[in-house]
Amino acid sequence: MPLGMLFGILAAMLILSAFFSGSETSLMSINRYRLKHLVKLKHAGAIKTQALLQRPDRLLGLILLCNNFVNNFASSIATVIAIKLYSGEESSIAIAAAILTVVMLICSEVTPKTIAALKPELLAFPSAWVYTPLLRVLYPVIWFVNLFVNFLLKLIRIDLDKNNKDTLNKDELKIIIAEAESLMSHRYQKMLMSILELESATVEDIMTPRNEIVGIDLEAPLETIIDKIKNSPHTRLPVYKKSIDRVIGFLHLRKVLLLLNTDDFDKQTIISLLAKPIFIPESTPVHTQMMRFKDEKIRIGLVVDEYGDVQGMVTMDDLLQEIVGELITEEVAVRKQSDGSYLVDANITVRELNRVMQWSLPTEGPKTLNGLIIEFMETIPDAGISIKLHNYPLEILKRDEHAVKLVKFLPKK
Repeated sequence: MPLGMLFGILAAMLILSAFFSGSETSLMSINRYRLKHLVKLKHAGAIKTQALLQRPDRLLGLILLCNNFVNNFASSIATVIAIKLYSGEESSIAIAAAILTVVMLICSEVTPKTIAALKPELLAFPSAWVYTPLLRVLYPVIWFVNLFVNFLLKLIRIDLDKNNKDTLNKDELKIIIAEAESLMSHRYQKMLMSILELESATVEDIMTPRNEIVGIDLEAPLETIIDKIKNSPHTRLPVYKKSIDRVIGFLHLRKVLLLLNTDDFDKQTIISLLAKPIFIPESTPVHTQMMRFKDEKIRIGLVVDEYGDVQGMVTMDDLLQEIVGELITEEVAVRKQSDGSYLVDANITVRELNRVMQWSLPTEGPKTLNGLIIEFMETIPDAGISIKLHNYPLEILKRDEHAVKLVKFLPKK
């Protein structure tokens, strides 16, 4: 065989080796979720690629069988060329092997695999058209090879059927959403993140605390009750006797406002308009309570602890706010200052502060920033005191007898 033909065969083997190496990388690194999307769009190459990837052991067996054959054949051709050129000197064979190794490494391994890793679809879909019929032709050989491969996999307890499923856990899905800045707005990213966190959030995390509940005390004078009804910013108010723990129902202001100016309006009129109070255990997951509100067509409930004492109140708006963010923007709990610091209302929940600032303050213990500071300090700190709260430096600006009111988070150095 003339040298020109031998060099031509060697070049063809290097090209085939590059194809097999690159296609292996592209098929193994292709985005499985984009592939599924293209399959739904009836993309012919994607359909064949997905079918091949259903059994990666067969596909890899086919690729490696072909690649090894081509590489060995190229090595044999290089040896024949070296013998012809140097009249059979043994050193020429070693030189030819070294040259072929470098050429094959550059042209048939690193370069095609790098291209395939960066643009997997460029080679994956065309190669699927080649491998599909080739797999049918070489199936007996592939089956024989995989017989031993599958036996070895079973020895080390690897089940191909169980490990061939593309699934994402919650943390991986969060990373995908966080990296999708070019595909969606920051607002929608936050909403999707909030939905993923619903599973771990309870009503205790988002409730209005007991001391902030606005309600009607039936033991108060009728004039005081009427004044509170007229000036209430809320549409539903809990009605109780002396203590919020003795709630007797919820009053919808739309029903009572029309009756305020009637001559026979009294406390008994209010009682007749009350809706039955709903009590919610503080450990109830947010998504569970949302479904309960929807199924029972209610919008408000009282959160109670294991002893039945009222700890707070939660509404449908609170649950929706956990997903879409603030529904009412009258008061801003976090305000950025010109020096890079942040003024923060200490009544803000830790979950909301983490969401707004993209921080990682612990949420397992106290639910508010005030509670977190008091737990950390084991006392109510005076104004002017600076601390590092879980690696976040802050200064206490305001406090009263019972709680911290306002803090300033300082820029990290």
